[in-house]
Amino acid sequence: MRAAALLLALALALGQPARAADPAAPEAQAAAAELREAVAALSAAEGSRERVSALTRTIRAYERGFGALRDALRRATAREAEIEASFAARRERIGALLGAMAMMERGAEPLLLLHPDGPIGTARSGMILASVTPALQAEAETLRAELDELRRVRELQAEVAETLQRGLDAAQAARTALAQAIQDRTDLPRRFLDDPEELKALVASADSLDSFAAGLFRMETDIGAPMGDFAGAKGTLPLPVQGTLLRRAGEADAAGIRRPGLLIATRPGALVTLPWPATVRYRGPLLDYGNVMIAEPASGYLLVLAGLASVFGETGDVLDAGAPVGLMGGIAPEGAILAGGDKDGGGAERTETLYIELRQGKEPVDPAPWFTETRED
Repeated sequence: MRAAALLLALALALGQPARAADPAAPEAQAAAAELREAVAALSAAEGSRERVSALTRTIRAYERGFGALRDALRRATAREAEIEASFAARRERIGALLGAMAMMERGAEPLLLLHPDGPIGTARSGMILASVTPALQAEAETLRAELDELRRVRELQAEVAETLQRGLDAAQAARTALAQAIQDRTDLPRRFLDDPEELKALVASADSLDSFAAGLFRMETDIGAPMGDFAGAKGTLPLPVQGTLLRRAGEADAAGIRRPGLLIATRPGALVTLPWPATVRYRGPLLDYGNVMIAEPASGYLLVLAGLASVFGETGDVLDAGAPVGLMGGIAPEGAILAGGDKDGGGAERTETLYIELRQGKEPVDPAPWFTETRED
């Protein structure tokens, strides 16, 4: 498979920047090992369900490695700026040092030992020279070490940038393959949940996410959600997406609006997965939230994921923990960012946002305590 070949190339490439001494290197190495295992599972996968699982692991490993490598690139860029600023601040001293060393190198050895004041002056100048020489040598060694470090930093920048671009191509191929594998999947367990016409009417009449979720909760189910102690898993769940917490429940945004869920900033094209086994109650566009996935992780609970560019699965699907449910938007601009977005060291990049809301009964509850990354111990 072309996607598998590309991803194998990425797995091999991810380990390369670990040769440089950088705090992100162990993270990149771990991601590379995880990616190799995922690619091996992808090659051995039989059937669409196994391919979905293997592709999901592959994309997750890529995202983890991508973050580590970008961190290495940012650190390298920052270190380059520090060294160049140090050179600029010491420009005059360095110039004087190089001039003195050049004069000493050109001078004949016997003349350097003579002084016009005679033997006493010569002895004094010799003592001064003996005391100055180690300092000059130390300054020269420091300068040489910093120049060597600057060269290594620039090599790391070029190497990581190339790896990131190659990884982007492979990850896009994996996302496409994942969408196709999900479309081909026909052996998922399904549960009849809601009358399709009633669900359509609820979508059409909803004037807010709150009213839609409350209406969805009231609709009858014939079997219920998957078994499992969801309440007992509080504080142990992974976030559905790799990203950074922007706002907690109840915090106001720039417009002063307060929502009862979490807002997570993600990279463009990030994969969104279920943190707990759940039944899909609704998937599709809703109001101004973009695509929304509403899953039932346990009887009496609804997990709302809003802001996706694409959603996978169908209403009634019973999904395992870690199952992919969609992708964030903005995949295309990521390539332009890799080409130059980090070169200035600013770290600016376009981000997507995933809104996570958890509802118990008809009321929303703070989802932060359920996730390891957002709970407050």
